[in-house]
Amino acid sequence: MSVEFIGYVGHFNSSESVRRTGPAVDVTHIEAVAKAHEYVGFDRALVAFHSNSAESILIGQHVAHVTERLGLMIAHRPGFTAPTLAARQLATLDQFTRGRVAVHIISGGDDAELAQDGDHLTKDERYARTGEYLDVVRQEWGSTAPFDYEGRYYRVTRGYGDVKPYRPEGIPVFFGGASDAAIPVAGKHADVYALWGETYDQVRELVARVRTAAAPHGRNPRFSLSLRPVIADTEEKAWAKADDILARARALRSAGGTGRSPNNVRAQRGDTPPPNEGSRRLLAAAAQGARVDKRLWTGIAALTGASGNSTGLVGTPDQVADAMLDYYDLGIDTFLIRGFDPLIDAIEYGRELLPRVRELVAARQAGRSAA
Repeated sequence: MSVEFIGYVGHFNSSESVRRTGPAVDVTHIEAVAKAHEYVGFDRALVAFHSNSAESILIGQHVAHVTERLGLMIAHRPGFTAPTLAARQLATLDQFTRGRVAVHIISGGDDAELAQDGDHLTKDERYARTGEYLDVVRQEWGSTAPFDYEGRYYRVTRGYGDVKPYRPEGIPVFFGGASDAAIPVAGKHADVYALWGETYDQVRELVARVRTAAAPHGRNPRFSLSLRPVIADTEEKAWAKADDILARARALRSAGGTGRSPNNVRAQRGDTPPPNEGSRRLLAAAAQGARVDKRLWTGIAALTGASGNSTGLVGTPDQVADAMLDYYDLGIDTFLIRGFDPLIDAIEYGRELLPRVRELVAARQAGRSAA
């Protein structure tokens, strides 16, 4: 089992500790970060989606245009585009990029954010709709003849997509969601199930749940873990760097927030209970302390109410790579990593962290083959 690295190309320069500057679509930033990810050896880059952000497929199209090899992981929210059309949009981009597209399906866990786009279904209903959505998308990609589909949310009569994914195996479907309503959909449809940076015990438990849900469908999904590494040439300097990030994030919030986006009021305040299971799981990890397991850091998660990918690994590149290998041994073969200084951290990860993890994984694979 090889290892894959996914970075993050934001629509503008911003993080919990860096105030946003520039427009909602900062073309210069997007191009610089995308090219940096490709240059230092990332396999893919995530293009995010929010209810008031720039459109992710179009951002992904431009990222593909300014790079040659970098894969895309395009966040996509079911329910606002017909699944037949979304399938053709993604397949068209996959043809232009010669197979560089993956899609990250995010049903949405925050009712208030979904309402901004006019979606008032409950969370359980959204996951049920996502299941149907992916049923149709996969048929649009794979059917060699017109198909019919009858569901609660979608009805298609003689649907057919003339444009197919570039590769015979299709477009990889990443899937996020840890609630009881999400897991069955993940089991049926996820090629790669995406977790946030949880404790070893939490990861072990969730991986087992998804594998159990996938088994009746004859599927064996891969697993991705999202982390915010903080690295330095000594462990002491790395923890000092993490403390500084947390202090800057606190100061920025006290001054009125990061300016990243007004769409998530809870993320700006961090003082209301999270509506989604993934955030609750991260807060459960944070309740164990600021430093959990070998070097899992929960400071930003605790500060923000675990709004999104907000836990990290702290230490030297060798120490963080060793901790990532622990997750690899639990079944994680994809790491989505992004920093608090987006461009600088991406370059540092490519130079210092990615090669170390790849070496450790290659050695682990060689050892297993010999055994």
